[in-house]
Amino acid sequence: MPGRLITVAHSPDSDDAFMFYALAKNRIDSGGFEFRHVLKDIETLNRSALEGRYEVTAISFHAYAFLCDRYSLLDSGASMGDRYGPLVVSKRPMKPGELKGKVLAIPGTMTSAYLIMRLFQPDFTPVVVPFDRIFEAVADDRADAGLIIHEGQLTYSSLGLHAVIDLGEWWHRETALPLPLGGNAIRKDLGPAAIGRIARILKQSIQYGLDHRAQALDYAMSFARDMDPRLADRFVGMYVNQRTLGYGAAERRAVRLLLDRGYREGVIDRQVEVEFADRDGSDGRN
Repeated sequence: MPGRLITVAHSPDSDDAFMFYALAKNRIDSGGFEFRHVLKDIETLNRSALEGRYEVTAISFHAYAFLCDRYSLLDSGASMGDRYGPLVVSKRPMKPGELKGKVLAIPGTMTSAYLIMRLFQPDFTPVVVPFDRIFEAVADDRADAGLIIHEGQLTYSSLGLHAVIDLGEWWHRETALPLPLGGNAIRKDLGPAAIGRIARILKQSIQYGLDHRAQALDYAMSFARDMDPRLADRFVGMYVNQRTLGYGAAERRAVRLLLDRGYREGVIDRQVEVEFADRDGSDGRN
C-alpha cells in the first residue's frame, strides 16, 4: 500500500534537481511516505505557500516572513551565497550608484533577490518579469537593468550584458556572513514526528547527491536550460554544498539578520521569529 502522500514543491533548476535526485529516482528509502514532486518557478512557489498548498516547498527567505505562521524552515536544503548572489546586469556599463531611480526588472517581490536589492538601493522602480525573461527585458530596453537569479548569474556575459553589482559580495562586505537566498520549508500541521522523519529523508537525498555527484549532476543537467555542463557543475557547486546539509550558527544568524534588516528598512512589515525544524521535528529557535 502507498504511504502518506507528501508533495515536495521546488523550482525547475539544476541545483534543486541535484538536491532531490535521490528522492525523485528512488535511490533512498522513502521512510513510508509517497513523495510527489511539483516544479514551479520560485515566485509561484512563494505565493502558493501563502495558501499552505504544499507540505514541503522551496521558498525565498524573504517570503518566509509572510509564511512563518504556517511553515518552519527545514534544517537542510538552504541556498546560501558565499560572497556571491543575485546580480544586477545592464545593457550598457553602469556603476552601482547609477541604479538610483532606475527601472529594474525583478523576478518577483517576494524573492530574496528583491529584498536584498531594496536593502542595497531602496530607490528604484521594480517591474516584475519571469526570471527567465529578464535578460530579454534588459536587452529590449524595457528596463534599465535586471536582477538576475539562478543560472543567469553565470551566463549573462555571453549575451553581451554587463555586471553592475553582485549583491552577495555587497552583503558579505556589510556583514561578513553568507547571503541567505532560499530554503526548504515544511508545514507545521504535519506534526513533530512526521516533520522529523521527512527532515531526515530530505537531508539523506542531499547527502546522496553529494556522495554520487556524477549521477546527480547528470540528472540535474536536464534542468539546466541548455547550460554548458562545466557551468552547470559550477552552479550546482555554488548552491548545493556543505552549507546545504544543515544550518550552522553563521547561517542561522544570516537568515535572522536578513529578515531583521528587511523589517528595519520597511521592506517587511513584521518582526519575524525564525523557526528551524530540526531533524527531531522540534522548532529550533537558538
